[in-house]
Amino acid sequence: MDFIPGLPDDVARQCLIRVSYEKFSTIAAVCRVWKSEVEDPAFFRQRKTAGYTRPVFAMAQARVVPNRSSGGMKCPTLAYRVTLLDLETGNWSELPPVPGFSDGLPMFCQLVGVESELVVVGGWDPDTWEISSSVFIYNFLSATWRRGADMPGARRSFFGCAASGLERVVYVAGGHDGEKNALKSALVYDVAKDEWAPLPDMARERDECKGVFHRDEDFLEDSTCPRTCVDGGDMGVYMCHAGEVVALQDSRWQTVDKLPAEIRHTAYMTTWQGKLLVIGCRSFGEAHVAYMLDLKSQRWRKLVAAEEFCVMFSQVAVWRSKWSGMKNEKFLSMLLLFEGYDEMIENFLENAVLT
Repeated sequence: MDFIPGLPDDVARQCLIRVSYEKFSTIAAVCRVWKSEVEDPAFFRQRKTAGYTRPVFAMAQARVVPNRSSGGMKCPTLAYRVTLLDLETGNWSELPPVPGFSDGLPMFCQLVGVESELVVVGGWDPDTWEISSSVFIYNFLSATWRRGADMPGARRSFFGCAASGLERVVYVAGGHDGEKNALKSALVYDVAKDEWAPLPDMARERDECKGVFHRDEDFLEDSTCPRTCVDGGDMGVYMCHAGEVVALQDSRWQTVDKLPAEIRHTAYMTTWQGKLLVIGCRSFGEAHVAYMLDLKSQRWRKLVAAEEFCVMFSQVAVWRSKWSGMKNEKFLSMLLLFEGYDEMIENFLENAVLT
């Protein structure tokens, strides 16, 4: 069967590689030949070589549900959703809700990207506030969710989480159980096999820790260390400290540039393609803003979101994945808050550490 009747296969492929990633699920549904083509790694390599790939950010963002029952009370609550930002076009879009979560996502879940899939791990049930061990996987080729195997062992929350795209595995470590006991146990999840396996315990308990995958080596960032530490691949390791962006070079932290005046409290940062994204605010309680630093020219650019996507960011992620045509996938996340929502968070989530 021809790719496109009346056209040579090489010309037909040139047509397909120009299609935006948002349409991959439509392409895959046309016929078996097209489905096989878009699922072939060579298809993405050709897209990248031809210059038709682009980086995409995926973010867990929150909106306020004014009068909803949560934790046995009716009160304003946060409902989470996954949104996508195409940095090349500036277009924003929203993924369908996770099955069983009509508002979109579990509270405080962890998000990681593995090739062409998004993995949602754990979190709290937004209606009961119970800790969940659930796993959900969103496939960008089919544009569908599926349920994965639950995390085994004691239910945990606020754990470190990171992924290795090359091995298609997700690492989970630390956090605390339902009694607030810090944990030192660790697990690994094979996305393709849908199987969990235990890892050796860490030397000590680590609660509210951060997982980072750095140059094919996984490590956890202790909660007493800067939460903004981020891997830059070949560019090294970066973090925000004392109003500056610093980089680890030759075993020493060196200043890269000063942070914009609007960011004095950093909520999150990540790197991609020689650029650094920093999200934060001038003072606690103010709306968060996002700036992008070109690490080569050291020029900052403020990013402006559409009104319906203007929230204080809480789970933000850069997607370096197969469907966007990049290697060494990483998906980094944090928690999202609405402007002016501090009092509700303080009253109802007083035991959570929100950054």
